[in-house]
Amino acid sequence: MNTLQKVIQYIYLFIAVFFIYESVRWWNEDNGKAIMLLVFAALAVGMYFFKKHFRNKMMNKNR
Repeated sequence: MNTLQKVIQYIYLFIAVFFIYESVRWWNEDNGKAIMLLVFAALAVGMYFFKKHFRNKMMNKNR
């Protein structure tokens, strides 16, 4: 279970990198879509840190 949580945590970083890449690709064609993708990338990075914080908190609680 702990390994699955760690993998999911890093999937959020992969999603953020993908959204940043897509944002750069769309920047000259549609600024609105590019900005929306940057917001989603920021949310994915936030979710990474949120998951990391609470996973560490639960691991320390179980010790």
